Amino acid sequence: MRVAVVQFAPKIGHVQENIRRAQALCERLRPNSVDLVCLPEMIFTGYVFPDAASISPYLEEPRTGPTSRFCSELAARLHCYVVAGYPERLLPDEIERVKLEDGREVERVGANAAALYGPDGAFVGEYRKTNLYETDMTWAKPGTGFTTFPLPPPLGPLTLAICMDLNTQPPAAWTSLRTGPYELAAYCAAQRTRVLVLVNAWLDSGDGGREDEPDWRTLDYWALRLRPLWARVVKEGEEVEEDGEDEDGDDGMSGGEEDVERPQTVEEGREPDEELVVVVCNRAGTENGITFAGSSSLFSLRPNSGKPRLLHAMKRQQEGVEVWEYPNAVSANDGNADGEQHGHNGS
Repeated sequence: MRVAVVQFAPKIGHVQENIRRAQALCERLRPNSVDLVCLPEMIFTGYVFPDAASISPYLEEPRTGPTSRFCSELAARLHCYVVAGYPERLLPDEIERVKLEDGREVERVGANAAALYGPDGAFVGEYRKTNLYETDMTWAKPGTGFTTFPLPPPLGPLTLAICMDLNTQPPAAWTSLRTGPYELAAYCAAQRTRVLVLVNAWLDSGDGGREDEPDWRTLDYWALRLRPLWARVVKEGEEVEEDGEDEDGDDGMSGGEEDVERPQTVEEGREPDEELVVVVCNRAGTENGITFAGSSSLFSLRPNSGKPRLLHAMKRQQEGVEVWEYPNAVSANDGNADGEQHGHNGS
């Protein structure tokens, strides 16, 4: 499969300017040269809106809004699938007022959504973010669950998720590496997903790393949140040398040891060697004081392998389009994402 990942720093509220920027970046892509083009979460509007009133002028109608038109036109030109995130305007009967945990009352006027278009430029489907980040909660209504699209080869069953969907869904808490919970990983296993696409506006980990390198801490975290899809499962009674997990459940992924896990139901439905390809498309730049991690990446996850394979990763503040072909891709790191894992700043 050939995947094009678009990463850049949009200007909040400058929708047409951001669209022109994406068009310029994608101009070098030729028809029939890729199978899938991915753009990040809310890429044309920007992300950090403080409330419903501030984002309302930028909410888009599904299928006819600026993001949908961009995806349809690009998909038709390239004869491929295109996915991008956008803030969807709710129908009047969907709008609701709710009270947040901090006591604030907010009006849910939209949904943090992603649209998928096919090789003929036709609408395939959309997905609404299920697990909202704190910024989303001030204006967005959560979706009702993950979505998988039965696409033809070479893509196959494709699951679409948005950023914070990778994290544990409240009121559940991530109790340990062994037990999770890992909602998105469990869903992908049950659906026998072939390609998982995450369109993100994921925050920088703040680890002080260089801008001309990926955010390794964030890459590790992304892989760790899909751990049941690659951790080595040990049989009952089998003796293993446990890696040094601390009291918070952090055991890192860069020590070179295989990660192991006791048998769990999350793997049910997957074949022993059934691979999952993960495309993470994240934005770059700083917006209203918030810095994003960039580091768009491609992973290969195989059940019981003991390690995730990082095939490609963009740099933190890199802007451009990269086309990654797999299985002919060369791993960016032969084994796993390099660096410590601790960061969990989704969006």
